[in-house]
Amino acid sequence: MSFIEQVKARAAKKNCLIVLPESYDERVTEAAVKIAQEGIARILLLSDNGRKMPNQEKIEESNIEVLDYKNSADFPVFVEALCELRKKKGMTREKAEELLKDPLYYGAMLVREKRVDGMVAGACHSTGDTLRPALQIVKTADGIKTVSAYFLMVVPDCKYGNDGVFLFADSGLVEFPDEEQLMDIAVSSAKSFEQITEQEPIVAMLSYSTKGSAKNKRLEPIISAAKRVKEKYPNLKIDGELQLDAAVDEKVGQMKSKGSNVAGNANVLVFPDLNSGNIGYKLVQRLAKAEAYGPITQGLRRPVNDLSRGCVAEDIVGVVAITCLQADK
Repeated sequence: MSFIEQVKARAAKKNCLIVLPESYDERVTEAAVKIAQEGIARILLLSDNGRKMPNQEKIEESNIEVLDYKNSADFPVFVEALCELRKKKGMTREKAEELLKDPLYYGAMLVREKRVDGMVAGACHSTGDTLRPALQIVKTADGIKTVSAYFLMVVPDCKYGNDGVFLFADSGLVEFPDEEQLMDIAVSSAKSFEQITEQEPIVAMLSYSTKGSAKNKRLEPIISAAKRVKEKYPNLKIDGELQLDAAVDEKVGQMKSKGSNVAGNANVLVFPDLNSGNIGYKLVQRLAKAEAYGPITQGLRRPVNDLSRGCVAEDIVGVVAITCLQADK
């Protein structure tokens, strides 16, 4: 069974309900039908006054739940809840009503109020438009201030990581993370890796330097973040700064960082900035012919995930399955 098939099988056991708010995109409804037919999750599609959706007949045949959200009994309830939630930001009832007519905002309220287990969107919306409602409504997880994104990389015929499985972060959101943000990314990434793989996370804070082999002020946040996370979470295996070869190759790791319980064994790679994180995942995807699943959002209180606007239906299926594993259920 391939890695993603294992993820789908585990997701199916959780029986999660995931909202797909972009129900008028053909890729989304095609994915919804596949998810329902394969039993990966229960799907809720948001309808606009009964307007016909792509793949309407298959949706009905698959018994997929469809909600005419603007006319739902929850709409006025959510308006009041949003007013209360954002009152310090000057939220009015009129503004809340207008925002909740946007299916992404309504979907985020469904996630916050635990009416669904997660949301997947972004097939026809920008990352900003997708994550803004999540940040305003769902908010960040306890102890975390930074929402970040990772790619799960599955490298064929690879002896490194967990038989070729790695988590790369941040590869999608935080452009130039500072020390506090690097800490959040490391902690969130460790949790994410364990959620998705059921394996122990081993976190390397990556750099062009290993343990002082170079000196530069830009290395200080990486070194300090690794040290502070280690102090706060003594049971978490984390080390840095480490070069990539020292992080994943045991022989090189023990030569460059002797005695480290991370060097040579890392499966979670935290990059110093978005440039390196994005370049890194694309290099591995293209040159090593790795499967790349993401970007997957992490650091939120409950799961909301952003799709690439260039996604295909099968990509949506995979992200929904991963979202189920993120769900607290």
